Amino acid sequence: MTEFEKTASEMETVTPVENEAANAAPTNENACTTAEADGNVCVEESSPAFDIAEVAEEDEKVANARRFNAMTKEQLRDTLKEILESGNMEAHREVTSIKQAFFNIKSRENMEALSAFVEAGNDPADYSADPDEVENELKDLYTKFKEQRSEFIAAEEQRRALNLEKKQEILTRMEEIAGDIDNVNTKFSEFQQLQQDFKSIKDVTPSAESEVWKQFQNVVERYYDNLKINKELRDFDFKRNLEAKRALIEEARKLETLTDPIAAFRALQGLHDQWRSIGPVAKDIREQLWDDFKQASTIINKRHQDYFEQRKAAEQANEEAKTALCEEIEAIDFSSFKSFSDWNAASEKIIELQKKWKEYGFASKKANNALYSRFRKACDDFFEAKTAFFQRTKDELNSNLEKKIALCEKAEALKELDDVKKATDEIVKLQAEWKSIGSVPRKVSDSIWQRFTTACNYFFDERKRLSKERHREEMENLEKKRSIMAELAALPKDGEYREVMPRIKELQAAWQNAGFVPFKLKDKLYAEYREICDALYEAYNKKESRNRMASFQNRVSELKGDGNKMSRERDRLMRVCEARKTELKTIENNMGFFNIKSSAGNSMVKEMENKIKRIKQDIKELQEKIALLDSEK
Repeated sequence: MTEFEKTASEMETVTPVENEAANAAPTNENACTTAEADGNVCVEESSPAFDIAEVAEEDEKVANARRFNAMTKEQLRDTLKEILESGNMEAHREVTSIKQAFFNIKSRENMEALSAFVEAGNDPADYSADPDEVENELKDLYTKFKEQRSEFIAAEEQRRALNLEKKQEILTRMEEIAGDIDNVNTKFSEFQQLQQDFKSIKDVTPSAESEVWKQFQNVVERYYDNLKINKELRDFDFKRNLEAKRALIEEARKLETLTDPIAAFRALQGLHDQWRSIGPVAKDIREQLWDDFKQASTIINKRHQDYFEQRKAAEQANEEAKTALCEEIEAIDFSSFKSFSDWNAASEKIIELQKKWKEYGFASKKANNALYSRFRKACDDFFEAKTAFFQRTKDELNSNLEKKIALCEKAEALKELDDVKKATDEIVKLQAEWKSIGSVPRKVSDSIWQRFTTACNYFFDERKRLSKERHREEMENLEKKRSIMAELAALPKDGEYREVMPRIKELQAAWQNAGFVPFKLKDKLYAEYREICDALYEAYNKKESRNRMASFQNRVSELKGDGNKMSRERDRLMRVCEARKTELKTIENNMGFFNIKSSAGNSMVKEMENKIKRIKQDIKELQEKIALLDSEK
């Protein structure tokens, strides 16, 4: 709250000087004592129009608000300055309306400035209003008005108290005259003068106004009852009062032609003041005369009441419309907004709702300020949440940018590796990691992506180049291996073991050293290679086995007759045979652990199968040798 707003709120507590109709006299038009039965004069009491004085005050506020809400801040300042220079200390309602109108302008300016400040991406907490020289001038003028009005109020209170003392002194003298029955006729002129003196003294202390007026009525009635004034004098007084009151009735009826119900109502208040100041009329027409005046007043009062009921209905409609706007903003689910576009779309909606708010008029005085505070808080909450989201997103984008820059640097550093395959594998991992990182600021999105793809493409291009070279080498290796297979196939299967077998080993070593061949031809080529080798080994192993068996038969012939040597040889063969069986069982058990789905697994399984085959041949050969020893015992 600004200093002016604090000062303005203090102004609401100033006691108004204007008495207006709130301090009016009682309202029983024909309250008379029993003296009327004797034909004596009865003093009429005040009009019932004063019972709605608060409505009249509200009318003035509405008129002031309409007048001053159309002014600029400078015009409001100048108007307050003119009031101060004129010394019109009774214009406190106008000053209050000037303050309220100025505050409304400042509130709108601050709200628009805050909205612009937030829309620019700033934190609402950092916002501060710019200094306003016009506001400072208005505040100084208001302070001076407040000081002068305080002095004015004190003087007015003193004046009213003095007026009350004077009226009470007059009433005391009138009571003395009315009570002196013996000399009441001789005091007629003085009593009349006292009545004029009493009426010439205007407003008194509000709390005593009604009681003083009642005392005045009672003493006048009592005086006329005692006076027994002659009928001619009473008739003359009644006739004069009748003419005056009929003139007021005509003026009241003319007020129906005024289009402004507030102006007509205020004019009627003045007529009621005059009616109260006029003396009584003849008793037989008194009630009818009052009914005529009241009927004319009722039409004006009804128009005035209808006006305020319509205004109340409009205020109720505005209150409902503004409440709906508040609820619409409060119903927005901020947590569902995941992107800038979501927030921007919501911002446009909020701005549209703010425009609608300005299109609606005032709600009721009780609800208007509360609704405005509620609406402003809902708007502030939205823009604060939007600012927080934009800041979080900005931080996240910057964090993602740092991560992607780091990936670019890693990818570029891999150029130093000689192992292209290893580097390419690392690049693939970096690409997967890149995909897991979110977005980066739009202004650098293309450049950082171009940097990363350039670094990655370097390795993929290099791998393509190496792949072409490797394919050329594999085709050369294929030709080498096919040449080796042709040489192996050309070897005789019935040649000398010691001559052919070293050549087989030499060609197999050349096969192993020949390098890789195209992957799709590897298995087929290896199958052909193994088939050739297996045929050679099978042919020469059988031949060698026959040679070994023939050699063993010669050894058995040499051992005949020596039972001990025969027995030791048999035991040796049995141990070797059992060892070979144990080895066979171990290999067969291990066969279940190989992954035959891989190429390496297939190759090893085939090797193990060949080994099992050789072991079984060895076992068979050992069993034949043992059987030969047993047959020679």
